[in-house]
Amino acid sequence: MKRNVLTAICLAATLAACGGGNTVNLRLYPIAGPLKDSYPSEIIAVKLRNQTTASADISFVLPGSGKKNRCNGTWTSVAPRVTEKERGMSLTLQSTGGKLSKSVTDVGGVNNGEVYAVCTDGTRVQGRFITGSGTESGTGTVTDSVGNTYKLLF
Repeated sequence: MKRNVLTAICLAATLAACGGGNTVNLRLYPIAGPLKDSYPSEIIAVKLRNQTTASADISFVLPGSGKKNRCNGTWTSVAPRVTEKERGMSLTLQSTGGKLSKSVTDVGGVNNGEVYAVCTDGTRVQGRFITGSGTESGTGTVTDSVGNTYKLLF
């Protein structure tokens, strides 16, 4: 039980450290595709809202001419878990009979996450990232449905 609480606190600290308060700032850097060719030094700020220890709503604006292409979606991270089961017989006076227990604990290390968003022009953005348990940083790759690839850093 204490380990679950510790992992939840670590994940919350990771999110809070990325931006403080209720807004966390991630960055997308175009590394391939039409956006990289048109806006080679563009940095796209991604904001997270309504965060929990494992997910949040995201929003950002993709660069381009004309109307702003606003994107909204979800970010989520999953801490790996280990399930242990114990079965046996107990012949003591205090607990005579069968013994059956199950415990689930979070494992420290690398946490996998995903991001998915839909933009006002219909563009779909999705990717994967990793973070270390209790760290303040992460990295990943994100692609969109119009041929762009981004580096995700926070």
